[in-house]
Amino acid sequence: MLFETAATAPHGASAGPGTHPPGGQEERIRARIAEVEQRFGDPTDEHGELSYARLLEADERAELSETGERALDELVLNADFVPRRHGGRLERIDSLVQLMRRVFRRDIALGLGYGVTSFMAAVNVWGSGTEEQQRRLARLLLDGRKVSVAYHELAHGNDFVRNEFEARPADGGYLLNGTKQVINNADRAAAWVLFSRTSPAPGSRSHSVVLAERAALDQDLFRVLPRYDAVGVRGCHLSGLEFTDCPVPDSALVGEEGKGVELALRAFQVTRSAVPGMALGAADTALRTVVRFALGRQLYRKSVMDIPHAKATLSTTFLDLLICDSLSLAATRAVHVLPEQTSVYAAAVKYLVPKMLTDAMYDLSIVLGARFYVREGEFGIFQKHVRDLPVLSLGHAGSAACQATIIPQLSRLARRSWFADDPAPASVFRLREDLPDIPFDRLTLASGQDGLSATLVAAVDQLPSSSPEERAAHGAALRLMDELRQIQEQSRHLAPQDRTALASPATFALADRYAVLLAAASVIGVWQQARGADDPFLADPAWLAAALHRLARRLGQPLPDLPETCETRLHDEVLSRFHDIRSYDLYNAPLAG
Repeated sequence: MLFETAATAPHGASAGPGTHPPGGQEERIRARIAEVEQRFGDPTDEHGELSYARLLEADERAELSETGERALDELVLNADFVPRRHGGRLERIDSLVQLMRRVFRRDIALGLGYGVTSFMAAVNVWGSGTEEQQRRLARLLLDGRKVSVAYHELAHGNDFVRNEFEARPADGGYLLNGTKQVINNADRAAAWVLFSRTSPAPGSRSHSVVLAERAALDQDLFRVLPRYDAVGVRGCHLSGLEFTDCPVPDSALVGEEGKGVELALRAFQVTRSAVPGMALGAADTALRTVVRFALGRQLYRKSVMDIPHAKATLSTTFLDLLICDSLSLAATRAVHVLPEQTSVYAAAVKYLVPKMLTDAMYDLSIVLGARFYVREGEFGIFQKHVRDLPVLSLGHAGSAACQATIIPQLSRLARRSWFADDPAPASVFRLREDLPDIPFDRLTLASGQDGLSATLVAAVDQLPSSSPEERAAHGAALRLMDELRQIQEQSRHLAPQDRTALASPATFALADRYAVLLAAASVIGVWQQARGADDPFLADPAWLAAALHRLARRLGQPLPDLPETCETRLHDEVLSRFHDIRSYDLYNAPLAG
């Protein structure tokens, strides 16, 4: 049945779909985040029903937390995946990312297993479905049901244009035949979005997307395959589907027949931009856990926090979270205001953010020492997040697939965009500014424009250089601009094969370097827009200098050491946010614990 709306919900219950707090987008998202955080409570309180201790117990049983799912039901989380015009709450992708961090910081499996899979499936329908399909899907989600998406098959990995699962044209519709593996929530979804072959001919025009509603299918012509055991996200229901001449009507086709690849790639621009940023919630918990350990653990008559290596590791991890959040912010907001350019930004986020977060988790594990291996107690949540986080670097596209999305666009960007385009608009970097609706019809598969890189180029003339921190930032920006010139020169001379997914390792490395430059440009944009805003830390050039310095060093650029004030400022902020219980991301938001 439909969840209660604000008019009928009891006092203290979550307002249902179709109802919205007064005010603009930012007021609504702040109220929503506070509501979710309050409902989940302090995760470090072992007696809490949604504490880390209870979530770990569910993980040991390879189950999703029943209490957690019930809380998300009460919060009507599915409404956050449904656009407002269909009765939901979805307005901005960056706001959805913020919200889902509250779930991910407690349990990645709960975030994926309860709802993000439904979001990934639904984006295909919001972008390309008919009005009737969108209405029916909205009703399923607002009724608390789940939807799954199945792009890939194990035999073909990320090369999904070779998929063999069929939706064979037949009288009045299609016949589904074949198997889809490793589908989250396949066993409990009310509908499945299936990437299907609709023609035996080779090439990208041979596939389409089908929305199959479970209740409308002949139950004897499909079956759910046995559940997989997983090392990470153990509570997620990962299984598969097998169909045998199972009919679906013409109305099940999403978009046009033969346009499945284009449809999926446009949907990826939204989901690749969004999902990695959600994982910052888990990295926040990991950093917070190790800070607690470092402050409380005595070694050599000092706390671990007093050891220079440990202290530096915690500061640089915090810095990495800010870098990742800057790139995530720019990409998710670009979906709204620079949709023609989003393809390459989304791929960069999906490639670089999981990579940086995984590296950061490894660095933190060294500080944690032997406690890294503990699966229960105070530090058990760290071990769980270490196991769960790598799953996000796979999902519907692994890192190589994301690089393969960037590579064909490099030569065009080198010829048409770099050092020629205007910088991205300020709204791309403003944390709390309202945005227009998602223009799904303007998302394109490739672009010859790149406003983010232009932001980096323009910054060389715009960045101040009066203080030591500002001079350090300016010097790093110069080095990064030189790196962009090198990438431009090399991209202009790529051989034809090096402009495809069969490119050489050197070309894949080129895509890696370019992703790092996009992160640097995002950092600069965020800092520029934070000046004069309400967060003195984000307006401080110390973190800007440290972030650009770290990214330039990642690219092998020789730079002098940073002013000591940069590390001191970062360290002070790490401690301040720990004691004040505020988030380790750009938003510096209050947390329940």
